Amino acid sequence: MASVHLRGITKSFGSTQVLAGIELDIADGEFITLVGASGCGKSTLIRIIAGLEPQTSGNMAIGGRPIDHLRPHERRVAMVFQSYALYPHMSVGANIALPLTMQRLSLWERLPLVKQLSPRRRRIMADIMREVAGIASQLQIESLLERRPAQLSGGQRQRVALGRAMVRHPDVFLMDEPLSNLDAKLRVHMRSELAELHGRLQSTFIYVTHDQVEAMTMSDRVAMMDAGRILQLGTPTALYTRPANLKVAQFIGSPAINVLPGAVDSAGRVSVAGATLPLTVDRAAGGTVSVGLRPEALVPHAPGSGGDSVALGTRLRRTENLGAEFILHCDVIGLDGVTVTSRIPAGVAPLEPGPLELVFSPADCHLFDAAGERIVVPGARASIAPKPMPAPLRTDAAP
Repeated sequence: MASVHLRGITKSFGSTQVLAGIELDIADGEFITLVGASGCGKSTLIRIIAGLEPQTSGNMAIGGRPIDHLRPHERRVAMVFQSYALYPHMSVGANIALPLTMQRLSLWERLPLVKQLSPRRRRIMADIMREVAGIASQLQIESLLERRPAQLSGGQRQRVALGRAMVRHPDVFLMDEPLSNLDAKLRVHMRSELAELHGRLQSTFIYVTHDQVEAMTMSDRVAMMDAGRILQLGTPTALYTRPANLKVAQFIGSPAINVLPGAVDSAGRVSVAGATLPLTVDRAAGGTVSVGLRPEALVPHAPGSGGDSVALGTRLRRTENLGAEFILHCDVIGLDGVTVTSRIPAGVAPLEPGPLELVFSPADCHLFDAAGERIVVPGARASIAPKPMPAPLRTDAAP
């Protein structure tokens, strides 16, 4: 079992608190991503799990086994770094084999002069290189084993770093922004490869990134972090369709969610941009709310459309043609400095800059109070929770 349990993990550097009581349960074989802006504490947390940084307080367990007192190589975790951390003077094969040579050969047997003198060393190295060849075959880098890292592309170096982690057969893979140094096209390809690798290995993956697209496309669950805390933990769909607060809503989704200022009248009804929505909230009259609308929820008004749609007067500034879809960038009339984006499918007649009426359904609104916390509104699709997932593993104390 390679479940991971974190209890009350805090970390401070002097007077600066980086992690503030992290509680997290990760199931055996789960792919979980820690996502958030730079400085939110996600890389510090993964380094603490790896044993590269000590926590200030709290405790951790992997598979029910406490690991706080264990050194990094005793924790049965393998880490893949953003910089790959390959040794430039060693071949690809030697880089992948390094964890096994350090584990299986004594200091004396690792000396260069012993290579030809020790039959035991030759037998061990033959076994190690067979394992390396098997890993290289899985990653399709068999032809690169004699090359040096400087002779490899970014994607090839990433595979070598993965191979060095895989050869240890760890309980948990820790990945700290491993794709950030790759170009956009290669990142897309490597996302697919990592997801397929997780499917084959069925190991526990803890992945760190600031790229919400990586988090949404690969993960079983996502932990959105900010200022050393987990703001929301759930499936990618849950974070997108039912964000717990405004920070989560604004971070998850591309293009970002539209946020419009709203007000509450004496009957609890919400008004936005001069229109009153058929939604009521339990808030004092005169209070302010933020109305969130995903770009796909805002569409140009079509003649004959009606129903419960609410109109929003805008002025189209520019259009992005993404091939399969258009992204419209508009200024909201009557709200100085407020802009919105609309996502519409390709095939719609091109729109010229100028006045444009956008419409949305009140059921697609996400409402947030003055503190940025979600307001649950009966009847709104955006307030209906998705199908619940199985409860995460819980443990009150590591055995």
